[in-house]
Formats: sequence, C-alpha cells, structure tokens
Amino acid sequence: MSTIDIEVHCPVFDSFHVQQVGGMFDVPLSERASQQFRVDVPDWLREEGSGPSGEAPNPEIPQSPNPEIPAPSLWQIGLIVGPSGSGKSTIARAMFGQNIYRPEQWPTDQAVVDGLGERPIKEITRLFTAVGFSSPPSWIKPYSVLSNGEQFRCDLARALARGGNGGRLVVFDEFTSVVDRNVARVVSAAIAKGIRDGRIGCRFVAVTCHYDVTEWLAPDWVIDMATASFARRRLRRPAIELEIFRCRRSVWRLFARHHYLSGALPQGARCYLALWEGVPVAFCASVSLIGWKNRWRISRIVTLPDYQGLGVGMAVAEAVAELHVDQGHRVNVTGSHPMLIAHCRRSLRWRTVGVKKTGSRIAQRFHNYRGSAGRAVVSFEYVGNRGAAADNKN
Repeated sequence: MSTIDIEVHCPVFDSFHVQQVGGMFDVPLSERASQQFRVDVPDWLREEGSGPSGEAPNPEIPQSPNPEIPAPSLWQIGLIVGPSGSGKSTIARAMFGQNIYRPEQWPTDQAVVDGLGERPIKEITRLFTAVGFSSPPSWIKPYSVLSNGEQFRCDLARALARGGNGGRLVVFDEFTSVVDRNVARVVSAAIAKGIRDGRIGCRFVAVTCHYDVTEWLAPDWVIDMATASFARRRLRRPAIELEIFRCRRSVWRLFARHHYLSGALPQGARCYLALWEGVPVAFCASVSLIGWKNRWRISRIVTLPDYQGLGVGMAVAEAVAELHVDQGHRVNVTGSHPMLIAHCRRSLRWRTVGVKKTGSRIAQRFHNYRGSAGRAVVSFEYVGNRGAAADNKN
C-alpha cells in the first residue's frame, strides 16, 4: 500500500471583519490556514494513475478468478466518495490529475450533436446513447435549452469522448452533483452498463459527495474519504421492477415529443404504460398489420429522458411482444434508432427479417403519419424464448 498524504494551505487575509469573526467565535487566526488529507491506496492504483495519460490495462495480466474482486490492472470503474470538504477532489488531483475532465463552454449557436468535435455521426450518437441521452429530438437542440439531466449527460458524453477507445482513464469530478437523485442513479447505471459491455471504450472514475450512486455505478474499487479507507468490491446493481398496464391513447401525449416520429397513433393501437416505483417511465404501442392475419407491429417505444440508458424501453417492448405471442400473434418491430437496432441484433429474442436503406413509403397514404421514407430502417421479428432454445441446441 502507498500513503497519499497532502496538506492543503489557504491564505487568511487580515481585515477588521476577519478580526471580529476571530474574536466572536474564538477562531484562531494565523497567516495561513491548512488542512491535511491522508489515505492508503494500493501501489498498483497509484502507479496507474501516475502515468502520462492513464495507460490501458495490461492484457497479459490474467483475469481474477473471483469476479467480485477484479485483478488490479483490469479494473474499469472507480469511485472516490465522501462528504463536502473531506478531500475528494484533492486526492483525485493527486492520483489522476492529468486525467480529470475539465468542462468547457458549449457552443451557443450549435446543436449538441455538433459539440463533440469532428467525429462521425455514428460515434456521436453511440456516445450519447451510452450515457442515456437517447432522444434524437434533443440531439438537434443547443445545450442551453436542455434539462439539467440532459446537460449532465452531454457533459459526460464529451468527457468520455476524450477518453477515446484505448482504455484511457477519464476522471469526472462533481459527478451527479447538478441532477436530482433519481436521474443520478439512472445515469450511473447507464455509464456502468456502457463501460462493461464495451460501448464506452475507456475507464472511468467518479468523484462525488453522493453515496447513493455507489450500488448503481457498481465500481471495482471505492475510496471513501469519510473514513479515509480503500475497498475493492463490485456491488450488484439493484433490480429494476416495472409494472406494465394497458392504458388509454391519451397517455401518448406525455411521451410524444420525446419520440423521433411525431405522427399520431393509429386508431386501433394497443397502448401500454410502464411504471417504475409508481412513476411513468415508458410507453409502448402495437398495431395490427392490415392484410396479415395475426400479425402485429410494435409502432412506438418511448422512454422518458430521465430514465434512458437502462434498457427500459426494449424490456417493455419485449413484455408487450410476449403478450401478443401468448395470444397466437407474430410480432415485428421496425426502426432506425441505433439503440433499438443494436439491442435486437445482440438479443436471441429477435431475428432480422429486413433491411431497407430508404425505408418504406407506404405510410405516406395515411393522414398525419410520419413514415420511414428516406430513413435506413431494420425490421426484426420477435421469437422470444424460441431463439434462446434454438441457440442452446446448436
């Protein structure tokens, strides 16, 4: 173990009011005020942090046999937590100074999709969706008009973009300090999910005074400045239990502006509302395909911005698809959103049935319906547990 021992000095400027405070409250006055912060950390962590850019993990070091305790050089997520004034930022600067993300002003005359530099649009949307910023209508807006939660996600995407795909280290100070605690835990889970599954190609250290993100971020190690202690562990993320109900078409108004298709719902749509801890979080609608017996299509999947990044939308869509399968229906979904396509391509519950680079123009015959003309879309059929069973046989 190595000891990080830092003494921070702050000048005290003498004045009449300073002398009054010193006399009234018996505050000892000196030329300088100082405070000492000390914590013991493993040598391997301090050595990795002292590199010029936060070197990538060494691929020659074997994986730890216990997944709950990762091998030192294979960690992906770290957390420095503690009350205000406990020295979190001081320790972070001492360990990872060159890797701390320093916020910059966002352009006032550009959409946030243009604020990540000269990157391909697929990389930009991948970063946005990886941090739970998954609403295309918000991508084309300037930073200043977004909600606090959306702005925070944009800052995270910019920080992670600078980490690149080489396993470099990104340290984010004041993590979740500007958002409500519900958004904080959702964003923490989204970050952890993106890093663990490889969509975010860097390592991440969060520095925060909020302990409630710990189990949602599931860090490989934690430095707690309240007790000046270090611990290696990976907590299991709490389960997310959704309640799904059939609902009236009027509920769509709550979700419509967050969807990249703004057309009205067909009259025959079946609508479903998902609640998490009693709060609306997602909406799904399905419609019967005209001219096809027992064929249905998932026509809308929308998750409210504060809950994006956890996979809630597709979980709801698959639950709705299962309801249709139980009734003897076949179910398809067609979309161009990168998260939907990526999920369905990875999942054994869906199989690809069609790819169209220019979408379908048949929807232009219907009034007030925005179809897929001009958009590259992919169609999938829901096969449910049959897909997993077939894969196991092979």
